[in-house]
Amino acid sequence: MTTTNHLFAAMRGAMPDLAKPLAIHPDGSVASYGDALALSARLANVLVARGVKPGDRVAVQVEKSWPAFVLYLATLRAGAAYLPLNTAYTLSELEYFLSDAEPTVAVVRPETADAVRALATKLNVPHVETLGADGKGSIMDAAAGQPDTFDDVPRGPDDLAGILYTSGTTGRAKGAMLSHANLLSNAVTLRDYWRFTADDVLIHALPIFHTHGLFVAGDIILMAGASMIFCPKFDAAEVLRLMPKATTLMGVPTFYTRLLDQPGLTREATAHMRLFVSGSAPLLAETHRAFEEKTGQAILERYGMTETGMNTSNPYDGARIAGTVGYPLPGIEVRIADPATGAILGPEEIGSIEVKGPNVFKGYWKLPEKTASEFHDGYFITGDLGKIDGRGYVHIVGRGKDLVITGGFNVYPKEVEGEIDALPGVLESAVIGLPHKDFGEAVTAVIVRTPGSALTEAQVHAALDGRLAKFKLPKKVFFVDELPRNTMGKVQKNVLRDTYKDIYRSVA
Repeated sequence: MTTTNHLFAAMRGAMPDLAKPLAIHPDGSVASYGDALALSARLANVLVARGVKPGDRVAVQVEKSWPAFVLYLATLRAGAAYLPLNTAYTLSELEYFLSDAEPTVAVVRPETADAVRALATKLNVPHVETLGADGKGSIMDAAAGQPDTFDDVPRGPDDLAGILYTSGTTGRAKGAMLSHANLLSNAVTLRDYWRFTADDVLIHALPIFHTHGLFVAGDIILMAGASMIFCPKFDAAEVLRLMPKATTLMGVPTFYTRLLDQPGLTREATAHMRLFVSGSAPLLAETHRAFEEKTGQAILERYGMTETGMNTSNPYDGARIAGTVGYPLPGIEVRIADPATGAILGPEEIGSIEVKGPNVFKGYWKLPEKTASEFHDGYFITGDLGKIDGRGYVHIVGRGKDLVITGGFNVYPKEVEGEIDALPGVLESAVIGLPHKDFGEAVTAVIVRTPGSALTEAQVHAALDGRLAKFKLPKKVFFVDELPRNTMGKVQKNVLRDTYKDIYRSVA
Protein backbone atom coordinates (compact mmCIF):
# COMPACT_ATOMS: atom_id res chain seq x y z
CA MET A 1 0.00 0.00 0.00
CA THR A 2 1.20 3.48 -0.78
CA THR A 3 2.39 5.59 2.14
CA THR A 4 1.18 8.93 0.81
CA ASN A 5 -1.95 10.51 2.26
CA HIS A 6 -2.77 12.59 -0.83
CA LEU A 7 -5.29 10.64 -2.89
CA PHE A 8 -4.08 11.88 -6.25
CA ALA A 9 -0.42 11.38 -5.29
CA ALA A 10 -1.29 7.75 -4.53
CA MET A 11 -3.07 7.44 -7.87
CA ARG A 12 -0.07 8.94 -9.66
CA GLY A 13 2.21 6.49 -7.87
CA ALA A 14 0.08 3.58 -9.07
CA MET A 15 -0.01 4.71 -12.70
CA PRO A 16 1.45 2.36 -15.31
CA ASP A 17 3.10 3.42 -18.57
CA LEU A 18 1.44 6.75 -19.36
CA ALA A 19 0.63 5.55 -22.87
CA LYS A 20 -1.66 2.88 -21.43
CA PRO A 21 -5.42 3.42 -21.99
CA LEU A 22 -7.28 4.66 -18.94
CA ALA A 23 -10.63 5.31 -20.64
CA ILE A 24 -11.73 3.42 -23.73
CA HIS A 25 -14.83 4.94 -25.27
CA PRO A 26 -17.48 2.70 -26.87
CA ASP A 27 -16.56 4.13 -30.29
CA GLY A 28 -13.03 2.83 -29.84
CA SER A 29 -11.29 6.14 -29.10
CA VAL A 30 -8.90 6.12 -26.16
CA ALA A 31 -7.74 8.50 -23.43
CA SER A 32 -4.45 7.41 -21.89
CA TYR A 33 -3.09 7.89 -18.40
CA GLY A 34 -0.86 10.58 -19.86
CA ASP A 35 -3.92 12.31 -21.33
CA ALA A 36 -5.56 12.26 -17.89
CA LEU A 37 -2.47 13.77 -16.27
CA ALA A 38 -2.25 16.56 -18.85
CA LEU A 39 -5.96 17.45 -18.86
CA SER A 40 -6.24 17.31 -15.06
CA ALA A 41 -3.27 19.69 -14.86
CA ARG A 42 -4.88 22.16 -17.27
CA LEU A 43 -8.18 22.00 -15.40
CA ALA A 44 -6.44 22.37 -12.03
CA ASN A 45 -4.73 25.50 -13.39
CA VAL A 46 -8.17 26.85 -14.36
CA LEU A 47 -9.56 26.18 -10.88
CA VAL A 48 -6.67 27.97 -9.20
CA ALA A 49 -7.02 30.86 -11.66
CA ARG A 50 -10.68 31.10 -10.59
CA GLY A 51 -9.58 31.55 -6.98
CA VAL A 52 -9.89 27.97 -5.69
CA LYS A 53 -7.80 27.58 -2.54
CA PRO A 54 -7.01 24.50 -0.41
CA GLY A 55 -10.21 23.30 1.27
CA ASP A 56 -12.56 25.17 -1.09
CA ARG A 57 -15.45 23.33 -2.70
CA VAL A 58 -15.94 22.74 -6.42
CA ALA A 59 -19.61 21.89 -7.13
CA VAL A 60 -20.31 19.91 -10.31
CA GLN A 61 -23.70 19.12 -11.84
CA VAL A 62 -23.01 17.85 -15.36
CA GLU A 63 -23.70 14.85 -17.56
CA LYS A 64 -21.23 12.00 -17.54
CA SER A 65 -18.26 12.61 -19.82
CA TRP A 66 -14.54 11.96 -19.82
CA PRO A 67 -13.68 15.61 -19.01
CA ALA A 68 -16.17 15.48 -16.13
CA PHE A 69 -14.31 12.53 -14.64
CA VAL A 70 -10.96 14.27 -15.08
CA LEU A 71 -12.39 17.38 -13.40
CA TYR A 72 -12.64 15.28 -10.23
CA LEU A 73 -8.90 14.55 -10.47
CA ALA A 74 -8.17 18.21 -11.15
CA THR A 75 -10.07 19.20 -8.01
CA LEU A 76 -7.97 16.82 -5.93
CA ARG A 77 -4.79 18.23 -7.46
CA ALA A 78 -5.91 21.79 -6.66
CA GLY A 79 -6.39 20.81 -3.00
CA ALA A 80 -10.14 21.38 -3.08
CA ALA A 81 -13.10 19.17 -2.14
CA TYR A 82 -15.09 17.73 -5.04
CA LEU A 83 -18.87 18.08 -4.72
CA PRO A 84 -20.72 16.03 -7.36
CA LEU A 85 -24.45 16.67 -7.66
CA ASN A 86 -27.13 14.43 -9.13
CA THR A 87 -28.16 15.62 -12.58
CA ALA A 88 -31.81 15.08 -11.61
CA TYR A 89 -31.71 17.82 -8.96
CA THR A 90 -33.94 20.77 -9.79
CA LEU A 91 -32.89 24.40 -9.68
CA SER A 92 -34.52 24.87 -6.27
CA GLU A 93 -32.65 21.84 -4.93
CA LEU A 94 -29.43 23.16 -6.45
CA GLU A 95 -30.00 26.44 -4.62
CA TYR A 96 -29.92 24.57 -1.32
CA PHE A 97 -26.68 22.75 -2.14
CA LEU A 98 -24.91 25.88 -3.35
CA SER A 99 -26.03 27.90 -0.34
CA ASP A 100 -25.00 25.14 2.06
CA ALA A 101 -21.65 24.16 0.50
CA GLU A 102 -20.58 27.67 -0.53
CA PRO A 103 -18.43 26.55 -3.47
CA THR A 104 -15.88 28.80 -5.12
CA VAL A 105 -16.66 27.32 -8.54
CA ALA A 106 -19.82 25.65 -9.84
CA VAL A 107 -19.62 23.69 -13.09
CA VAL A 108 -22.99 23.03 -14.72
CA ARG A 109 -24.60 22.00 -18.00
CA PRO A 110 -24.65 24.71 -20.68
CA GLU A 111 -28.45 24.62 -20.85
CA THR A 112 -28.80 25.50 -17.15
CA ALA A 113 -25.96 28.02 -16.99
CA ASP A 114 -28.03 31.22 -17.19
CA ALA A 115 -30.35 30.12 -14.37
CA VAL A 116 -27.42 28.95 -12.24
CA ARG A 117 -25.55 32.22 -12.80
CA ALA A 118 -28.58 34.09 -11.44
CA LEU A 119 -28.49 31.78 -8.41
CA ALA A 120 -24.76 32.27 -8.04
CA THR A 121 -25.18 36.04 -7.92
CA LYS A 122 -27.81 35.67 -5.21
CA LEU A 123 -25.69 33.21 -3.19
CA ASN A 124 -22.28 34.83 -3.73
CA VAL A 125 -20.84 31.87 -5.63
CA PRO A 126 -17.89 33.55 -7.39
CA HIS A 127 -17.62 31.51 -10.60
CA VAL A 128 -19.93 29.44 -12.83
CA GLU A 129 -18.45 27.34 -15.64
CA THR A 130 -20.09 25.03 -18.15
CA LEU A 131 -19.40 21.47 -19.33
CA GLY A 132 -21.69 19.59 -21.70
CA ALA A 133 -22.28 15.90 -22.33
CA ASP A 134 -20.10 16.31 -25.42
CA GLY A 135 -17.15 17.32 -23.23
CA LYS A 136 -17.25 20.92 -24.39
CA GLY A 137 -17.89 24.07 -22.38
CA SER A 138 -16.40 27.20 -20.91
CA ILE A 139 -14.14 25.30 -18.51
CA MET A 140 -12.66 23.29 -21.39
CA ASP A 141 -12.17 26.47 -23.42
CA ALA A 142 -10.29 27.98 -20.48
CA ALA A 143 -8.24 24.80 -20.02
CA ALA A 144 -7.07 24.88 -23.62
CA GLY A 145 -4.90 27.88 -22.81
CA GLN A 146 -3.37 26.45 -19.63
CA PRO A 147 -0.10 24.51 -19.11
CA ASP A 148 -0.35 20.73 -18.98
CA THR A 149 1.76 20.62 -15.82
CA PHE A 150 0.67 21.49 -12.27
CA ASP A 151 2.30 21.36 -8.86
CA ASP A 152 -0.24 19.42 -6.81
CA VAL A 153 -1.35 21.22 -3.66
CA PRO A 154 -0.21 19.28 -0.56
CA ARG A 155 -2.99 17.69 1.47
CA GLY A 156 -3.01 15.72 4.71
CA PRO A 157 -4.94 12.55 5.55
CA ASP A 158 -7.78 14.40 7.30
CA ASP A 159 -8.17 17.10 4.65
CA LEU A 160 -11.36 16.87 2.60
CA ALA A 161 -11.25 15.25 -0.83
CA GLY A 162 -15.00 15.23 -1.39
CA ILE A 163 -18.41 16.12 -0.04
CA LEU A 164 -21.35 13.93 -1.02
CA TYR A 165 -24.86 14.90 -0.07
CA THR A 166 -27.07 12.15 1.29
CA SER A 167 -30.35 11.46 -0.45
CA GLY A 168 -32.29 13.50 2.06
CA THR A 169 -35.30 11.17 2.38
CA THR A 170 -35.84 12.43 5.93
CA GLY A 171 -35.41 16.17 5.98
CA ARG A 172 -32.72 18.22 4.27
CA ALA A 173 -29.83 16.42 2.62
CA LYS A 174 -26.61 16.42 4.64
CA GLY A 175 -23.11 16.80 3.21
CA ALA A 176 -20.91 13.84 4.13
CA MET A 177 -17.28 14.98 4.40
CA LEU A 178 -14.86 12.42 2.98
CA SER A 179 -11.13 12.83 3.55
CA HIS A 180 -8.17 11.80 1.42
CA ALA A 181 -7.48 9.00 3.91
CA ASN A 182 -11.12 7.81 3.79
CA LEU A 183 -11.15 7.45 0.01
CA LEU A 184 -7.62 6.12 -0.28
CA SER A 185 -8.09 3.41 2.35
CA ASN A 186 -11.28 2.17 0.69
CA ALA A 187 -9.79 2.19 -2.82
CA VAL A 188 -6.74 0.17 -1.75
CA THR A 189 -8.78 -2.29 0.32
CA LEU A 190 -11.25 -2.94 -2.50
CA ARG A 191 -8.51 -3.17 -5.13
CA ASP A 192 -6.85 -5.93 -3.15
CA TYR A 193 -10.01 -7.69 -1.93
CA TRP A 194 -11.53 -7.85 -5.41
CA ARG A 195 -8.17 -8.70 -7.01
CA PHE A 196 -7.95 -5.76 -9.41
CA THR A 197 -4.70 -5.54 -11.39
CA ALA A 198 -3.37 -3.58 -14.35
CA ASP A 199 -4.77 -6.33 -16.60
CA ASP A 200 -8.38 -5.48 -15.71
CA VAL A 201 -10.83 -3.66 -17.96
CA LEU A 202 -13.96 -2.43 -16.18
CA ILE A 203 -17.20 -1.68 -18.01
CA HIS A 204 -18.00 1.67 -16.40
CA ALA A 205 -21.71 2.32 -16.99
CA LEU A 206 -22.55 3.97 -13.66
CA PRO A 207 -23.14 7.70 -13.11
CA ILE A 208 -20.22 9.62 -11.61
CA PHE A 209 -22.11 11.85 -9.17
CA HIS A 210 -22.31 8.99 -6.66
CA THR A 211 -19.98 6.95 -4.43
CA HIS A 212 -20.37 3.82 -6.53
CA GLY A 213 -19.39 5.19 -9.92
CA LEU A 214 -16.88 7.81 -8.81
CA PHE A 215 -15.12 6.74 -5.62
CA VAL A 216 -15.49 2.96 -5.91
CA ALA A 217 -15.23 2.27 -9.64
CA GLY A 218 -13.05 5.23 -10.63
CA ASP A 219 -10.64 5.16 -7.69
CA ILE A 220 -10.11 1.38 -7.87
CA ILE A 221 -9.21 1.54 -11.56
CA LEU A 222 -6.70 4.33 -10.94
CA MET A 223 -5.17 2.58 -7.93
CA ALA A 224 -4.82 -0.64 -9.92
CA GLY A 225 -3.39 0.99 -13.04
CA ALA A 226 -6.22 -0.69 -14.95
CA SER A 227 -8.47 0.47 -17.79
CA MET A 228 -12.19 1.15 -18.13
CA ILE A 229 -14.63 1.20 -21.00
CA PHE A 230 -16.29 4.51 -20.24
CA CYS A 231 -19.97 4.32 -21.22
CA PRO A 232 -22.15 7.45 -21.01
CA LYS A 233 -24.97 5.35 -19.52
CA PHE A 234 -26.09 1.78 -19.02
CA ASP A 235 -27.48 0.01 -22.06
CA ALA A 236 -27.89 -3.75 -21.60
CA ALA A 237 -27.30 -4.71 -25.23
CA GLU A 238 -24.22 -2.47 -25.42
CA VAL A 239 -22.78 -3.83 -22.17
CA LEU A 240 -23.27 -7.38 -23.42
CA ARG A 241 -21.48 -6.45 -26.66
CA LEU A 242 -18.54 -5.07 -24.69
CA MET A 243 -18.05 -8.06 -22.40
CA PRO A 244 -15.53 -9.89 -24.64
CA LYS A 245 -13.30 -6.79 -24.34
CA ALA A 246 -13.68 -6.46 -20.56
CA THR A 247 -13.03 -8.35 -17.34
CA THR A 248 -15.31 -6.74 -14.76
CA LEU A 249 -18.62 -4.93 -14.34
CA MET A 250 -19.88 -2.90 -11.39
CA GLY A 251 -23.59 -2.27 -11.37
CA VAL A 252 -26.82 -1.81 -9.51
CA PRO A 253 -29.43 -4.60 -9.41
CA THR A 254 -31.29 -3.04 -12.36
CA PHE A 255 -28.22 -3.70 -14.54
CA TYR A 256 -28.50 -7.40 -13.86
CA THR A 257 -32.26 -7.71 -14.29
CA ARG A 258 -31.94 -5.98 -17.67
CA LEU A 259 -29.02 -8.16 -18.70
CA LEU A 260 -31.13 -11.21 -17.83
CA ASP A 261 -33.68 -9.98 -20.40
CA GLN A 262 -31.00 -10.16 -23.11
CA PRO A 263 -31.24 -13.43 -25.08
CA GLY A 264 -27.48 -13.27 -25.69
CA LEU A 265 -26.56 -13.54 -21.99
CA THR A 266 -24.81 -16.92 -21.89
CA ARG A 267 -21.74 -18.58 -20.44
CA GLU A 268 -19.97 -17.97 -23.72
CA ALA A 269 -20.85 -14.25 -23.77
CA THR A 270 -19.48 -13.74 -20.26
CA ALA A 271 -16.50 -16.09 -20.54
CA HIS A 272 -13.97 -13.23 -20.57
CA MET A 273 -15.45 -11.63 -17.45
CA ARG A 274 -13.96 -12.50 -14.05
CA LEU A 275 -16.15 -10.42 -11.73
CA PHE A 276 -19.64 -8.97 -11.53
CA VAL A 277 -20.27 -6.65 -8.56
CA SER A 278 -23.66 -5.35 -7.41
CA GLY A 279 -24.50 -2.68 -4.88
CA SER A 280 -26.32 0.59 -4.08
CA ALA A 281 -29.59 -1.33 -3.60
CA PRO A 282 -30.53 -4.87 -2.47
CA LEU A 283 -30.11 -7.61 -5.06
CA LEU A 284 -32.98 -10.07 -5.13
CA ALA A 285 -31.92 -13.66 -4.44
CA GLU A 286 -33.93 -14.63 -7.51
CA THR A 287 -31.79 -12.33 -9.68
CA HIS A 288 -28.62 -13.78 -8.14
CA ARG A 289 -29.74 -17.35 -8.90
CA ALA A 290 -30.97 -16.59 -12.42
CA PHE A 291 -27.73 -14.83 -13.36
CA GLU A 292 -25.62 -17.72 -12.08
CA GLU A 293 -27.77 -20.21 -13.97
CA LYS A 294 -27.30 -18.34 -17.26
CA THR A 295 -23.64 -17.39 -16.93
CA GLY A 296 -22.10 -19.74 -14.39
CA GLN A 297 -20.92 -16.68 -12.45
CA ALA A 298 -22.11 -15.60 -9.01
CA ILE A 299 -22.66 -11.86 -8.62
CA LEU A 300 -20.63 -10.41 -5.75
CA GLU A 301 -22.87 -8.25 -3.58
CA ARG A 302 -21.37 -5.71 -1.20
CA TYR A 303 -22.61 -3.08 1.25
CA GLY A 304 -21.64 0.55 1.49
CA MET A 305 -23.04 4.01 1.96
CA THR A 306 -22.31 7.64 1.25
CA GLU A 307 -20.73 8.23 4.66
CA THR A 308 -18.42 5.23 4.64
CA GLY A 309 -17.71 3.95 1.17
CA MET A 310 -17.74 0.15 1.22
CA ASN A 311 -18.07 -1.70 4.53
CA THR A 312 -18.60 -5.36 3.68
CA SER A 313 -18.30 -7.68 0.70
CA ASN A 314 -19.07 -11.22 -0.23
CA PRO A 315 -15.76 -13.03 -0.66
CA TYR A 316 -13.83 -13.15 -3.90
CA ASP A 317 -12.97 -16.76 -3.12
CA GLY A 318 -15.64 -18.64 -1.24
CA ALA A 319 -19.42 -18.64 -1.17
CA ARG A 320 -21.18 -15.53 -2.44
CA ILE A 321 -24.45 -16.05 -0.66
CA ALA A 322 -27.59 -14.51 -2.13
CA GLY A 323 -29.37 -12.22 0.30
CA THR A 324 -26.21 -11.35 2.23
CA VAL A 325 -23.57 -8.65 1.82
CA GLY A 326 -20.71 -10.81 3.02
CA TYR A 327 -18.00 -10.15 5.60
CA PRO A 328 -16.62 -6.90 6.98
CA LEU A 329 -13.78 -5.73 4.73
CA PRO A 330 -10.21 -5.90 6.10
CA GLY A 331 -9.57 -3.15 8.64
CA ILE A 332 -13.30 -2.43 9.09
CA GLU A 333 -15.31 -3.45 12.16
CA VAL A 334 -19.05 -4.12 11.96
CA ARG A 335 -21.28 -4.79 14.95
CA ILE A 336 -24.98 -5.01 15.72
CA ALA A 337 -26.45 -2.95 18.55
CA ASP A 338 -29.86 -2.67 20.15
CA PRO A 339 -31.32 0.57 18.71
CA ALA A 340 -32.99 1.44 22.01
CA THR A 341 -30.30 0.60 24.57
CA GLY A 342 -27.07 0.51 22.55
CA ALA A 343 -26.28 -2.95 23.94
CA ILE A 344 -24.16 -5.06 21.58
CA LEU A 345 -26.11 -8.02 20.21
CA GLY A 346 -24.98 -11.54 19.37
CA PRO A 347 -25.15 -13.65 16.18
CA GLU A 348 -28.51 -13.82 14.42
CA GLU A 349 -29.93 -10.97 16.51
CA ILE A 350 -31.40 -8.07 14.52
CA GLY A 351 -30.40 -4.55 15.44
CA SER A 352 -28.69 -1.39 14.26
CA ILE A 353 -25.59 -1.84 12.09
CA GLU A 354 -22.61 0.14 13.39
CA VAL A 355 -19.30 0.55 11.55
CA LYS A 356 -15.78 1.62 12.51
CA GLY A 357 -12.71 1.97 10.30
CA PRO A 358 -10.49 4.26 8.23
CA ASN A 359 -13.25 4.47 5.63
CA VAL A 360 -15.71 6.24 7.95
CA PHE A 361 -16.30 9.90 7.07
CA LYS A 362 -15.22 12.96 9.04
CA GLY A 363 -18.78 14.08 9.75
CA TYR A 364 -21.59 16.13 8.24
CA TRP A 365 -20.75 19.50 6.70
CA LYS A 366 -21.52 22.33 9.16
CA LEU A 367 -23.51 19.96 11.42
CA PRO A 368 -21.25 19.08 14.40
CA GLU A 369 -24.15 18.19 16.71
CA LYS A 370 -25.74 15.90 14.11
CA THR A 371 -22.35 14.31 13.52
CA ALA A 372 -21.85 13.63 17.24
CA SER A 373 -25.30 12.06 17.53
CA GLU A 374 -24.53 9.58 14.75
CA PHE A 375 -21.61 7.93 16.56
CA HIS A 376 -21.74 5.38 19.39
CA ASP A 377 -18.47 4.61 21.20
CA GLY A 378 -16.50 5.51 18.08
CA TYR A 379 -18.75 3.50 15.76
CA PHE A 380 -20.86 5.17 13.08
CA ILE A 381 -24.57 4.35 13.42
CA THR A 382 -25.48 3.56 9.82
CA GLY A 383 -29.26 3.73 10.20
CA ASP A 384 -29.50 0.27 8.63
CA LEU A 385 -30.96 -2.72 10.43
CA GLY A 386 -29.30 -6.10 10.08
CA LYS A 387 -27.73 -9.11 11.66
CA ILE A 388 -24.52 -11.12 11.50
CA ASP A 389 -25.17 -14.83 11.06
CA GLY A 390 -23.23 -17.69 12.59
CA ARG A 391 -20.84 -17.79 9.62
CA GLY A 392 -20.01 -14.10 9.97
CA TYR A 393 -22.00 -12.94 6.93
CA VAL A 394 -23.80 -9.62 7.31
CA HIS A 395 -27.47 -9.42 6.37
CA ILE A 396 -29.34 -6.14 5.76
CA VAL A 397 -33.00 -6.27 6.76
CA GLY A 398 -33.90 -2.65 6.05
CA ARG A 399 -33.41 0.96 7.04
CA GLY A 400 -34.17 1.89 10.63
CA LYS A 401 -36.71 4.42 9.41
CA ASP A 402 -38.38 1.65 7.35
CA LEU A 403 -39.01 -0.53 10.42
CA VAL A 404 -42.76 -0.97 10.87
CA ILE A 405 -44.06 -0.95 14.46
CA THR A 406 -47.59 -2.29 14.41
CA GLY A 407 -49.55 -2.87 17.60
CA GLY A 408 -46.28 -2.73 19.53
CA PHE A 409 -44.62 -5.42 17.41
CA ASN A 410 -41.58 -4.82 15.19
CA VAL A 411 -41.91 -5.90 11.57
CA TYR A 412 -38.84 -5.95 9.32
CA PRO A 413 -40.01 -5.22 5.78
CA LYS A 414 -37.40 -7.42 4.11
CA GLU A 415 -38.77 -10.54 5.81
CA VAL A 416 -42.27 -9.87 4.46
CA GLU A 417 -40.92 -8.85 1.06
CA GLY A 418 -38.99 -12.12 0.85
CA GLU A 419 -42.19 -14.13 1.29
CA ILE A 420 -44.12 -12.00 -1.20
CA ASP A 421 -41.34 -12.06 -3.81
CA ALA A 422 -41.37 -15.87 -3.68
CA LEU A 423 -45.02 -16.01 -4.77
CA PRO A 424 -45.80 -16.95 -8.39
CA GLY A 425 -46.77 -13.87 -10.36
CA VAL A 426 -44.69 -11.43 -8.27
CA LEU A 427 -41.78 -9.59 -9.87
CA GLU A 428 -40.87 -7.53 -6.80
CA SER A 429 -42.45 -5.90 -3.79
CA ALA A 430 -41.98 -3.16 -1.23
CA VAL A 431 -43.42 -3.32 2.27
CA ILE A 432 -44.06 -0.09 4.17
CA GLY A 433 -45.76 1.06 7.35
CA LEU A 434 -48.64 3.54 7.10
CA PRO A 435 -50.44 5.49 9.83
CA HIS A 436 -53.29 3.55 11.43
CA LYS A 437 -55.26 4.84 14.40
CA ASP A 438 -55.54 1.44 16.09
CA PHE A 439 -52.20 -0.17 15.32
CA GLY A 440 -49.99 2.91 15.06
CA GLU A 441 -48.74 1.62 11.74
CA ALA A 442 -50.26 -0.89 9.35
CA VAL A 443 -48.11 -3.27 7.30
CA THR A 444 -48.83 -2.52 3.66
CA ALA A 445 -47.49 -4.18 0.50
CA VAL A 446 -46.92 -2.61 -2.90
CA ILE A 447 -46.37 -5.25 -5.59
CA VAL A 448 -45.18 -5.31 -9.20
CA ARG A 449 -46.64 -8.34 -10.97
CA THR A 450 -44.78 -10.35 -13.59
CA PRO A 451 -46.00 -9.76 -17.16
CA GLY A 452 -49.28 -11.55 -17.74
CA SER A 453 -49.92 -12.19 -14.05
CA ALA A 454 -53.45 -11.60 -12.73
CA LEU A 455 -52.51 -12.02 -9.08
CA THR A 456 -55.06 -10.48 -6.70
CA GLU A 457 -54.92 -9.04 -3.20
CA ALA A 458 -56.98 -11.96 -1.91
CA GLN A 459 -54.54 -14.47 -3.39
CA VAL A 460 -51.60 -12.71 -1.75
CA HIS A 461 -53.34 -12.77 1.62
CA ALA A 462 -54.21 -16.43 1.24
CA ALA A 463 -50.67 -17.39 0.23
CA LEU A 464 -49.08 -15.58 3.16
CA ASP A 465 -51.52 -16.84 5.76
CA GLY A 466 -49.66 -19.38 7.87
CA ARG A 467 -46.26 -18.35 6.53
CA LEU A 468 -46.00 -15.20 8.64
CA ALA A 469 -47.25 -14.22 12.05
CA LYS A 470 -50.61 -12.46 11.86
CA PHE A 471 -49.15 -9.09 12.86
CA LYS A 472 -46.71 -9.27 9.92
CA LEU A 473 -49.39 -9.82 7.29
CA PRO A 474 -50.14 -6.85 5.00
CA LYS A 475 -53.44 -5.22 5.85
CA LYS A 476 -53.69 -3.98 2.27
CA VAL A 477 -51.98 -4.85 -1.02
CA PHE A 478 -51.55 -2.46 -3.92
CA PHE A 479 -50.38 -3.30 -7.43
CA VAL A 480 -48.27 -0.93 -9.50
CA ASP A 481 -46.47 -1.09 -12.85
CA GLU A 482 -43.14 -0.22 -11.24
CA LEU A 483 -41.71 0.85 -7.91
CA PRO A 484 -40.32 4.39 -7.59
CA ARG A 485 -36.52 4.37 -7.53
CA ASN A 486 -33.76 6.92 -7.27
CA THR A 487 -31.00 7.14 -9.86
CA MET A 488 -28.98 4.39 -8.15
CA GLY A 489 -31.88 1.93 -8.21
CA LYS A 490 -32.94 2.17 -4.57
CA VAL A 491 -36.68 1.84 -3.98
CA GLN A 492 -37.95 5.14 -2.61
CA LYS A 493 -40.15 3.95 0.22
CA ASN A 494 -40.62 7.54 1.36
CA VAL A 495 -42.43 8.17 -1.96
CA LEU A 496 -44.65 5.14 -1.40
CA ARG A 497 -45.42 6.21 2.16
CA ASP A 498 -46.41 9.64 0.90
CA THR A 499 -48.53 8.21 -1.92
CA TYR A 500 -50.58 5.92 0.32
CA LYS A 501 -50.40 7.84 3.61
CA ASP A 502 -54.14 8.42 3.95
CA ILE A 503 -55.53 4.98 3.01
CA TYR A 504 -56.24 3.91 6.60
CA ARG A 505 -57.55 7.28 7.72
CA SER A 506 -61.13 6.01 8.00
CA VAL A 507 -60.25 2.46 9.02
CA ALA A 508 -61.30 1.51 12.53
